[in-house]
Amino acid sequence: MGRRAREAMWAGRGRFRAMAQAGLIVALALCTFSGVAAPSANPNGRIEWRGQQATMQASPGGGFVLRGPFGERAIPAPARTVRTASPMFDGLFAMAQADLALDSVTSIQDGAFDHGQPMPCHCFETGEKWPYVWTRDLSYSTDLGLWRFDPERARNGLLFKLSGVRAKDVAQGLYPMQDTGSGGSWPVSTDRIVWFLGARHLLGDKAFAGKVWQALNDTLAQDREYVFDPAMGLYRGETSFLDWREQTYPEWTRDNVVFIAQSFALSTNVLHYDALRLAAKLAAQRGDARAKDYSAQAVALKHAINAHFWRAGRGMYMSYIGGDGLPVEAYDLLGISLAITSGVADPQRAREILANYPVWPAGSPVIWPERADQPIYHNRAIWPFVSAYALRAARKVDDPALIAFEIESLMRGAALSGSDMENFSLVTQSTHVDDGKLSGPVVDSPRQLWSVAGYLDMVVEGVFGLENDGKLEPKIPASLVPMLFGRHERISLLMPAGRVTLLRPAKLDGNLLVAGSTKHAGSETIVMLKAVSVLPAKLRTRAPFYAPATAAAPRVTRAGNRWDVHADVRGRLYVDGKRHGSIDGDASLPWSDVRRCFRVTRVDQDGVESLPSEATCVGPSWPVAGAWPRKWKAPRAGRFRVRMEYANPHGPINTGITVAVKWLRVACAGSVPQEVLLVMPHSDGVQASTGGVFTARSHATCSFSLAQGFNMSDLAHFAHYTGGEGGAQPVNEADYRALRMAPLAGDPGQP
Repeated sequence: MGRRAREAMWAGRGRFRAMAQAGLIVALALCTFSGVAAPSANPNGRIEWRGQQATMQASPGGGFVLRGPFGERAIPAPARTVRTASPMFDGLFAMAQADLALDSVTSIQDGAFDHGQPMPCHCFETGEKWPYVWTRDLSYSTDLGLWRFDPERARNGLLFKLSGVRAKDVAQGLYPMQDTGSGGSWPVSTDRIVWFLGARHLLGDKAFAGKVWQALNDTLAQDREYVFDPAMGLYRGETSFLDWREQTYPEWTRDNVVFIAQSFALSTNVLHYDALRLAAKLAAQRGDARAKDYSAQAVALKHAINAHFWRAGRGMYMSYIGGDGLPVEAYDLLGISLAITSGVADPQRAREILANYPVWPAGSPVIWPERADQPIYHNRAIWPFVSAYALRAARKVDDPALIAFEIESLMRGAALSGSDMENFSLVTQSTHVDDGKLSGPVVDSPRQLWSVAGYLDMVVEGVFGLENDGKLEPKIPASLVPMLFGRHERISLLMPAGRVTLLRPAKLDGNLLVAGSTKHAGSETIVMLKAVSVLPAKLRTRAPFYAPATAAAPRVTRAGNRWDVHADVRGRLYVDGKRHGSIDGDASLPWSDVRRCFRVTRVDQDGVESLPSEATCVGPSWPVAGAWPRKWKAPRAGRFRVRMEYANPHGPINTGITVAVKWLRVACAGSVPQEVLLVMPHSDGVQASTGGVFTARSHATCSFSLAQGFNMSDLAHFAHYTGGEGGAQPVNEADYRALRMAPLAGDPGQP
């Protein structure tokens, strides 16, 4: 698990009153949902849901009082106001600003940094239970509009997460930090690139813009060197935000994250696409010759994402795929929303995705299908900030049903809990469900920064249509007109730059209200809305809830000129990342004198496929041990995969900054020198590293040596890290055992 899940295991259990009966989730696992009963806030300021009620009343002086299952909360008068027919809508916007004020601090702290002592930072903390600054949380929050509300704090926080290099034996540069995480952080996790998603909104500050430009070039160059796979055209690494791996990856990654390090994630690749486009834009503005290269890389990456992640049978992008291209039946809402809003998905695919991704009455799940063996956190959960990105995606394709659905879900969660919570149960939209060892959410922080940002963005952009470039493009579903307008002709949003006023059309002869005519009166912009009819979209309210259980690794034996495969499943067989066919207990395929890796999946009665089993690899494999440089004679000509057997005891598997990263230099007689990157995450004993491919001539003698790579302990900022090794000084080492060589057929990659 990542830094958040690591603390979640002790921080969150049982802190909130249960709002559903024990065993509810088990019962729901047996059924599908036939409809969405998601009532919206009504004009008199009340939300009702599953027998609970929240009410909002205006108070003297411009504030509000919210009453609900949590008790009562007095909300002070906000600096930025909305005026609609709904006190609930207006008051929840004020509450989000009150939560933001509580998140606005002058110091931050975390037990793993500076021994838990406060660190000065005029910035935002992450939430009531997370009083620190994390790269992805702050970056997504800034992108969701915090740059409008307090640009100074957003900028200060981003600068806090930017660091130079302290190690002397690696390339220098300026980089966003990958926080502590799976296997020892970057390059197992590689979504630090999200820093630029937030930073792009704050380039009006010249000094900050200069640092962004330097960091962007340095980071893209480093990621191109360390995590880009030219054969696939994709960047490796863990899914962004979904950093508790047992919740979303196969359970066997709990003790070994090498599969994750070598895999490819949709969200992380889309973030790299956005960063490349930003680099091309900034380079062009500066007359920098790299503009053409960045643009070409972005175009190629977009093509690779669409080629490798699209699952035609589902009409959605997969959340991640294996390092050998192995397709995985897993989908996540943040990844597909970013693919839509970035333009990676064309309009036709974007509409198809949103029609196929399922919803439940309370909201949109952050992953699908759910895991029956995992508690509620990312699994079986709604995350408001992800719902805000789904709202952006719905606006991109003019989907009034989904726009209304996400707005109502965001309002309901905030109203019934009395704060902008970190997450909710998918089924009950409550902050705790009793389900034995699967209870959750395991941890749930009030005033979670990206939830606050998501709510503010829902109002500013989602309803009033204020885009990042200053354009006004309201897209209001006709179904929300009674709540927002009631009997009034106008609603308004007051921001520091002026007031935005939307006028309702005389006739509601369509299902979506968009901008008609616009006029300006001083600092006020007045938009006359018009009703248009768009192609009706239906929410997918009937879908299987759980994925099948993951199968055990298959057993593979040689029988003459055949490989016999035995598995206790009825499902699918994969060989070297490619689907070979179906399997019902046993399968057979021709023997060949190369290394082959077999996996199986279960397929249930609904056609949903499980996550993949561990791999069983058979065929030749030659160890090379001894002192460096090591020597080996290729038994034949061809391509060979090489991996290192190693142990990395420098931190636990779920956190830290000391993944070992080395370059294996390969010099084979008669061939040009080659390099293979070896990533060796924290391990529990001896295991195999990530792998790479080199070529050799028949009977050529090859020499192997190790050269230094880069990890997060090399960054100067991590001198503050006191939660494990790599803080006092950089640590980038492992206990190296034998190199393993295996002849390959087909495309490069690792199981």
